[in-house]
Amino acid sequence: MLATQTNGWEERPLTVEQLNQIMLISAAVLLLAMAAVRLSARTGLPSLLVYLGIGILLGQDVLGLEFEDAELTRTLGYAALVVILAEGGLGTKWRDIRRSVPAAATLATVGVAVSVGVVAVSAHYLIGLEWRLALIIGAVVSSTDAAAVFSVLRRVPLPQRITGTLEAESGFNDAPVVILVVALSALEHEPQSWYVLIAMIVMQLAIGAATGMLVGRLGAFGLRRVALPASGLYPIAVMALCVLSYAGGATLHGSGFLSVYITALVLGNASLPHRPAVRGFADGVAWLAQISLFVLLGLLVTPHDLGDDVLPAIAVGLALTLVARPLSVVVGLLPFRWSWKDQALLSWAGLRGAVPIVLATIPMVAGVPSSERIFNIVFVLVVIFTLVQGPTLPWVARKLRLEEARGPADVDLESAPLERLRGHMLSMSVGETSRMHGVEVTELRLPPGAAVTLVVRGGTSFVPLPSTVLRHGDELLVVTTDAVRDAAERRLLAVNRGGKLAGWLGTGGSTAAGDR
Repeated sequence: MLATQTNGWEERPLTVEQLNQIMLISAAVLLLAMAAVRLSARTGLPSLLVYLGIGILLGQDVLGLEFEDAELTRTLGYAALVVILAEGGLGTKWRDIRRSVPAAATLATVGVAVSVGVVAVSAHYLIGLEWRLALIIGAVVSSTDAAAVFSVLRRVPLPQRITGTLEAESGFNDAPVVILVVALSALEHEPQSWYVLIAMIVMQLAIGAATGMLVGRLGAFGLRRVALPASGLYPIAVMALCVLSYAGGATLHGSGFLSVYITALVLGNASLPHRPAVRGFADGVAWLAQISLFVLLGLLVTPHDLGDDVLPAIAVGLALTLVARPLSVVVGLLPFRWSWKDQALLSWAGLRGAVPIVLATIPMVAGVPSSERIFNIVFVLVVIFTLVQGPTLPWVARKLRLEEARGPADVDLESAPLERLRGHMLSMSVGETSRMHGVEVTELRLPPGAAVTLVVRGGTSFVPLPSTVLRHGDELLVVTTDAVRDAAERRLLAVNRGGKLAGWLGTGGSTAAGDR
């Protein structure tokens, strides 16, 4: 292989010694980052700040590792966002966000437009940015961050209406914002009228949504009917489908980010084999993506260059947090009649994170003048306002009296296909808050063709009788035929939510099962 010169660096084949050093540093950084998660969990602070700090520590101002490749950061950032959005979709329950989707979609479109306009005006008049740069920074910071939202909201007991809207919004709004930032960054070379830009955004969102739905439904259909030879292949297949959805949507000139989120949402709510294993794998890969992305972004920033941009970042951040975000929420939710308290909490919970920083690399790659300043302002803004909003979110919820106790959690239910026997094994556990506690096996009213064949309690397994009473902590093995697998799973989830009277209480369940 011939050596070449690229950006001042001489490219050589990677040696074993270099590989050992890279693996040593990478493993040490990962272990340090995982240890930092405990601090994040205790303080309510999004872990992204710790990971950014690790990147800065490794960088040229401290330990001397030089890294200035904005294009590589943007490319790897896109890849990390695909994984993060996939995990977010896989972990989001459709029934929790179904009623919130219209509001979230409005916030991700109309709300984004309002936010971009307000921040652009503020950036132009407060810190003197020319209009193109002001619009770019408005677009960059208008997107809430999926990783920050998912990590904080799942620890804060907010009303389901608010949590569902925030999760769906953070999954949806990356797509229009990426399109807008790319278009604004290329405006000098490819000038376009505003109505052409809007039409392009609508078209890309439509293509992305259609691609995501198609890949998700076909993928769920295939995974439910093809028994793979090893359980470990199912998580890989699901993540491959998510990546396929992103790549397919982008190749068709649609929004790959919207496509991957919808595909993951469909797959995450389908009755897939080994579903807990799939979600566990996705969660682990998403943590790895977050850590890598934030450390890389920390490496890219040059701390000694940030001093002059602290005050501009605070000015733009105040305009975003106190004016743009609340106004976008009020305008976006006009058709939905939300209370002022709900709107106030929704405004404060619009967390920023890695997404704005990644988007700030797009104008740098496009060669937009003064784009380095935009990156610095966005970086400082994200750090300061994440420090303020993340830890104070529970306090704001309490002051608004919007904290809620967690309801009963779903049973942990896993399916394994038995292809030769044309059946399925459902492995499940009865959680501490499950209303299945105290229910007799016969009161589960499973459909014909499904039966509880084994119970593990306190480390001891036994074959249950129809009169066996289920308890918290029980592990159950349910065997079903292919024909009734879905009905059996629906019934188990319904009893978990509503107890033995689930069907009568309107919490679901099979009527056929209830007629047995």
